[in-house]
Amino acid sequence: MSNTRYSELGGFLRSRRERIRPEEVGLTPGPRRRVPGLRRDEVAVLAGASVEYYTELERGAGSQPSDQMLAALARALRLSRDERDHLYRLANRPIPHQGGTASHVHPAMLDLLTRIDGTPAMVSTDLHTVLVQNPLAIALLGDLSAHHGRAASFIYRWFTDPASRQIYPQEDLAPQSRSFVADLRAAVGRRSPGDAEATKLVDELLQQSPEFQALWADQDVEVRRDERKRIVHPTVGMLDLNCLSLFSEDGRQRLLWFTPRAGTDTAEKLALLTVVGTQAMRTEPVR
Repeated sequence: MSNTRYSELGGFLRSRRERIRPEEVGLTPGPRRRVPGLRRDEVAVLAGASVEYYTELERGAGSQPSDQMLAALARALRLSRDERDHLYRLANRPIPHQGGTASHVHPAMLDLLTRIDGTPAMVSTDLHTVLVQNPLAIALLGDLSAHHGRAASFIYRWFTDPASRQIYPQEDLAPQSRSFVADLRAAVGRRSPGDAEATKLVDELLQQSPEFQALWADQDVEVRRDERKRIVHPTVGMLDLNCLSLFSEDGRQRLLWFTPRAGTDTAEKLALLTVVGTQAMRTEPVR
């Protein structure tokens, strides 16, 4: 990157940081703030970066930020799609395609996610790629940032990697498979005919999974709006949850959140999980 580009990138980050109030991203303003908007250290925490690294970016120095870091900064700073694209251009990175792990998350969904702090919640694409999770969702389901490429889609891992099913009870696996396939068919139908991303995902699953092939042939269509999920956590045991969804206008993204089912001890287990945090997570999350 040229010095001019570095300088423009730093100035743009600083301008976006200064316009955001702490309470808009779930932070306590505090009585004494010397700068408008967020502090550098607050942006760094929200983006999962070191304060030193983020400070260097704003100063127009340091190394070229990765695609993952740019996506994290775009979410931390609540950038619009146009602002996100501008950020990538300033960093001399290609604009991410819709549906991947660097997809733009609508600021309103991020705002809701920030405010849901007492229950696991996350934003995913219609092809089941999780874009962002709150801390309790990471504690419950694992950190999905380790998955990239085709494997970033949980439905792909579900039908190609048996480890992805380990924290579901055995008797729940078949209903979950049917639900995933019916939801995927609905997503493919919403997209433009011949959509390359959806078509490639379906083609690869048809080639690699006889189970998926059989279910796809059934032609079932049903959007996953609310479901019961039973999850076996290695520390707190079985959690009996309602999984609810809020969709974007185009149906390409959904905000999912998990609430304890009435008449169970799941509320107490979620409270314990809040204390336990991410220390006892499994490496493979569940959706």
